[in-house]
Amino acid sequence: MRLSRFFLPVLKEAPAEAQIVSHQLMLRAGMIQQLSAGIYSWLPLGWRVLRKVEQIVREEQDRSGAIEILMPTIQPADLWRESGRYDDYGKEMLRIRDRHERDMLYGPTNEENVTDIFRRHVKSYKALPLNLYHIQWKFRDEVRPRFGVMRGREFLMKDAYSFDLDHEAAQRAYDRMFVAYLKTFKRMGLTAIPMQAETGPIGGNMSHEFQILASTGESAVYFDAAFEEIDFLADELDVGRLKALYAAADEKHDPATCPVPPERLRSGRGIEVGHIFYFGTKYSAPMGATVIGPDGKEVPVEMGSYGIGVSRLVGALIEANHDERGIIWPEPVAPFRVALINLRGDDPLCTAMADRLDAQLAAAGIETLYDDREERAGVKFATMDLIGLPWQVTVGPRGAKAGTVELKSRRTGEVCELTPEALVARLAG
Repeated sequence: MRLSRFFLPVLKEAPAEAQIVSHQLMLRAGMIQQLSAGIYSWLPLGWRVLRKVEQIVREEQDRSGAIEILMPTIQPADLWRESGRYDDYGKEMLRIRDRHERDMLYGPTNEENVTDIFRRHVKSYKALPLNLYHIQWKFRDEVRPRFGVMRGREFLMKDAYSFDLDHEAAQRAYDRMFVAYLKTFKRMGLTAIPMQAETGPIGGNMSHEFQILASTGESAVYFDAAFEEIDFLADELDVGRLKALYAAADEKHDPATCPVPPERLRSGRGIEVGHIFYFGTKYSAPMGATVIGPDGKEVPVEMGSYGIGVSRLVGALIEANHDERGIIWPEPVAPFRVALINLRGDDPLCTAMADRLDAQLAAAGIETLYDDREERAGVKFATMDLIGLPWQVTVGPRGAKAGTVELKSRRTGEVCELTPEALVARLAG
């Protein structure tokens, strides 16, 4: 993609209302634009990242055995009255009426909707276990939306819902999703610390939240050093051990009773990016989501729900990956993998080499943003540092004459000179 044809409205300075790093950099890098308080338009660069994050989430959900569906954003209030949550949820729920004066709502979550789907179609235990998920926009009317996409009112969320015959099977479903979450975040270059959490308005009696570490995190977290030593992408993970490892947010951490020796205790700042819940028959019993068991008796199914803030993850990734010049994207979620910079657009030799290299990278399947603008070199470098693509390839007059280009890692700053052919081979390898 040529930058001269791409829509990238970068800003020199962040607006005054942007208080945290991710909000500042997403605005400056032209990733988002605020439409209303806590509601954002995703511009091309941000949209590309959001789709990369969404796809990793989707792949790990599919690998866990969950099945993708798509549920509406608008839900009838009667479903929520069946579960008893309509009056209890609070002002975060946006309540509306349609032209026929029927009470509706903009869904903040989908337990009722998915339970209705299940009860209409599943009648026997032989259809279990079942886990349905979707990736859909949600709305929660935060009293003080702030921090950009980290605490917005409209947000993209992956929510999954498991259905099982009994507690033991439901526990296995919970554990499968527990592992899927750890793998999901690790694939994005993040280490997530799972810790026991409150169930809140979702309800239930077991819950874990997943905190990723970032120096600008919302709260302090304390955890066993063993989390740093685990290969979360291994084929098999010991869920029991992982759940037993110590991890606590600052309000629950008591140094006097902490079971981890001081030399093994780690601390940092955490950002919540996922939350899972087991709530048994909280929704299935009042809504009549039952199956006929192997003994011929009708029983309400055991349920759990599992959320990942997909759009929130984009902000969290920036909080964990930036420096004073801008964003530093991990390769799996980068909007483009390579920034190709032509230092001298008025030099025929430079332009010919840069054009040829752009075509070679495209042929190798390497996503490239080619800065072909008539701008000063300093402006081009500043733009590419700001948007944080993993690799910067620079074509200049000296190198063009020698038949070489400069390759620089945005993360480490390491620089080397390569021929175009060697560069493509290295990036494609």
